[in-house]
Amino acid sequence: MEFPTWTASSNSAVRRHLTPEVFEQLKDTKTARGTTLKDIINSGVVNQDSSIGVYLGDEESYSAFSALINPIIEGYHQGYKVTDTHPADFDPSHLDAPNPDADAKYIISTRIRVARNLKGYGLTPTLTKEERTEVEKKVVGVLEGLGGDLTGKYYPLTGMDDATAQQLIDDHFLFKKGDRFLEAAGINREWPEGRGIFHNDNKTFLVWINEEDQLRIISMQKGGDMGAVFSRLATAVNELSDKLGFQYSSNLGYLSSCPTNLGTGMRASVHIRIPNASAHADFKKICDDNQIQARGIHGEHSESAGGVYDISNKRRLGQSEVQCVQDMHKGVVKLIELEKSLERQSVCRDHQAVHLLESSKVTCT
Repeated sequence: MEFPTWTASSNSAVRRHLTPEVFEQLKDTKTARGTTLKDIINSGVVNQDSSIGVYLGDEESYSAFSALINPIIEGYHQGYKVTDTHPADFDPSHLDAPNPDADAKYIISTRIRVARNLKGYGLTPTLTKEERTEVEKKVVGVLEGLGGDLTGKYYPLTGMDDATAQQLIDDHFLFKKGDRFLEAAGINREWPEGRGIFHNDNKTFLVWINEEDQLRIISMQKGGDMGAVFSRLATAVNELSDKLGFQYSSNLGYLSSCPTNLGTGMRASVHIRIPNASAHADFKKICDDNQIQARGIHGEHSESAGGVYDISNKRRLGQSEVQCVQDMHKGVVKLIELEKSLERQSVCRDHQAVHLLESSKVTCT
């Protein structure tokens, strides 16, 4: 293996941290599953516009390639050291997040997801066809045994008919073959074998099997009742954990092929209509101060449409599940307060304009 050739514009985490010294140290390293340095960095080498550029093949990779991976982890999850202990708390009774928009004027929907991978298997880049199918069978067996609000049906991608596929597309549930970054990491192999979607009858609980991670577990509903969404997710995740077991490290939390998903593996988000707040000079500061991030509703790097934004927690590692949602809730409350304040000011300015036309003045406070 030779040291990678980087383009002048490449600024990925793997380029910054894969020094010639680290390369020499790791170039001949191989895990028990056969994961090598070349495997881990291939996506970043092929796609030099990557922001991170590494995908790990198994649990052992985190220790075997720590000279490269640890600086990437600490650089992304700023303020966290890999020697720290990651906290865990998925107890809904510990969450203080009353609906900040009971009148449903601003929050369109709430969605919380976590990434998980089963103990005893490699991460998705190294799963064999047989292992992937075995994971699918185990997970579906547990999902089909869920009751109450979680009762639902599994839809395998293999052999899916057009009508089913179209319904899942209409529901925004169907995931597609991974992008070029996942392709180069080996995650798309044998597509679509061993992959599928489970959702409950109410369409408020969804599980993607063998996408970027073995499991993406999602709870969602219209409006801003974050407590209900979190509680549903906690019930499902805790039951799946009890019956399947997930890869976990006391320092890194739940393991994922991508280091950005370590810790809780959680993304808690709302779609929220805030045209005034998002145009205000303090918008970015409020997001940064409350550890939340804003993006368009069509994914990372997308633009907002009609003042509607996707607002989510920024921190995953070093924060418990409850803390992740608490971060998001606190930030959303601040943004709604700002939006309401700006609306009042706008109404007041309109009133002033009318009264000025009538040769009267009002004072706004």
